[in-house]
Amino acid sequence: MTQNNVEKWGTYEITLKGKAEGNPFTDVEIKAVFTSEAGDSFEVEGFYDGEDTFKIRFMPNRTGLWKYEVRSDIKDLDGMKGEFLCVDPSEGNHGPVRVCNTYHFCYEDGTPYHPFGTTLYAWVHQREELIQQTLESLRNSPFNKVRMCVFPKYYAYNREEPPMLPMSWREEDGRYQVEFNVKFFQHFERLVKELMDMGIEADVILFHPYDKWGFCSMPEEVDKAYLRYLIARISSYRNCVVVNGERIRPYQTTKRLGWILSFHSGERPL
Repeated sequence: MTQNNVEKWGTYEITLKGKAEGNPFTDVEIKAVFTSEAGDSFEVEGFYDGEDTFKIRFMPNRTGLWKYEVRSDIKDLDGMKGEFLCVDPSEGNHGPVRVCNTYHFCYEDGTPYHPFGTTLYAWVHQREELIQQTLESLRNSPFNKVRMCVFPKYYAYNREEPPMLPMSWREEDGRYQVEFNVKFFQHFERLVKELMDMGIEADVILFHPYDKWGFCSMPEEVDKAYLRYLIARISSYRNCVVVNGERIRPYQTTKRLGWILSFHSGERPL
C-alpha cells in the first residue's frame, strides 16, 4: 500500500508485506532508491514494523514526479517499482531547518528560524493524560523547539517505571539478538508528528547516562542496530534533528556519527 502523492518535505511511505527469515529487525535488507525527474537519487533504508510489515519512508525535496525501486533479500519484494507526485508544500510547511550564512538558522525555503526551546526529556514515557496536558501547554506557548529522549530517564522526579521500553537484546550463539518494541516507536512517532503539526522542531537525544535499564552501556553491535532502526523510522520527518547526547565519550561520538551518516539517505540535514 502506497500513497499517490505527497507534499514537498512531507513523508512518503511505502508499506510492504513479506515474510522474513531470521530476525526481521536486523537480518533483512529492505531499502528503496528514489529518483526525481531532475535526476536526484536517494537510497533509503526501510524497517520492520511488526506483523510481517516493512516500511520505507522518504522526504522528497523537489516537486514533480518521483519513481522508486525496492531492493530486498526478500524475493517477493525485490524489484517492486512505483511512482508518486510531489506537490507544493502546504501552509506552514517550510521544510527542515538548516544553517544559513554560517551563524544563523533558516528553513529550507529560506524563512528565518529563531530557536526558542524547552526540555521534555522523558515526556514520551509518561502516562497519556500527562502527555496530552503537555501538548496542550505547548500549543499555548512560544516554544518552537523541544529536546526529547528516546530512552527513559532515571533520576530525581523521574523514578517510575515507564509504560513500555523501546527495545531489548540478548546474546545468542555469539551474536546479539535485538528486538524493537514496535508499539513504542509508533507512539514516539505520533508525538513527533504532533510537534511537527504545531511547527515545533524535535531535538531527539539518542543516548544519555541517566539509566538503570542498560541503554547507556549497550554492546556496540546493539548500538549500531538501534541507530539504524531509529534513523530509518524518523529521518523523513522534517522537524527531527538527532542529537548524540550528553556525557558521551569522544570516541563513542565519532563512531556513532559515522554510523548515522552511513544510515542517513541525505535528503534532509541531520
